[in-house]
Amino acid sequence: MCMGVTAGAYILTLFAMKYRQRVLGLILVSPLCRAPSWTEWLLNKVMSNFLYFYGMCGMAKELLLKRYFSKEVRGSVLVPESDIVQACRRLLDERQSINVCRFLDAMNERPDLSEGLRKLYCRSLIFVGENSPFHSEALHMTSKLDRRYSALVEVQACGSMVTEEQPHAMLIPIEYFLMGYGLYRPTLSISPRSPLSPSCISPELLSPESMGLKLKPIRTRISL
Repeated sequence: MCMGVTAGAYILTLFAMKYRQRVLGLILVSPLCRAPSWTEWLLNKVMSNFLYFYGMCGMAKELLLKRYFSKEVRGSVLVPESDIVQACRRLLDERQSINVCRFLDAMNERPDLSEGLRKLYCRSLIFVGENSPFHSEALHMTSKLDRRYSALVEVQACGSMVTEEQPHAMLIPIEYFLMGYGLYRPTLSISPRSPLSPSCISPELLSPESMGLKLKPIRTRISL
């Protein structure tokens, strides 16, 4: 069972296409599957030049953060940055600029996987934020996958990093996805008055709308 985000999702998809017998299922977050557009290619080149000449400067950080996080968490003049973005800024300071350049160059040279997606028979669950620059990539990938084995979850007011911005929005879809493999959440021996008890959780809180989700049908059973 594999899970990857953006470029990581691309790599795992390629692995699943090449070694089908070794992959049971894919959970992909803001995945890539096509060759880079001219816009993405040019933006990657601009970032590479900034990194080459100036290192991990403020402009390079802003471009990278904009790629992965929505403006709601990146903050503004009136709204401070979220803890997630601040932590990411600190992590970027620890990265060697030359390695980030190599990553961007590899992104620019990736081949298109669209033709091989029809032959991908493992189940796939795709998450994508509505504000992600890779939103169209996720929609394209979903259109190419076999609908019997795939499902798309669009998360509102979220960027590419659904795992960081709104991880709670992934819980219910992943639970239903895993049910298709016969994996069920174990019953906990807890007091009925405990907040972990299902009877103490308002059904409205678990509705897709309250979690900011646009759920499309998740087909987890295969008719033999």
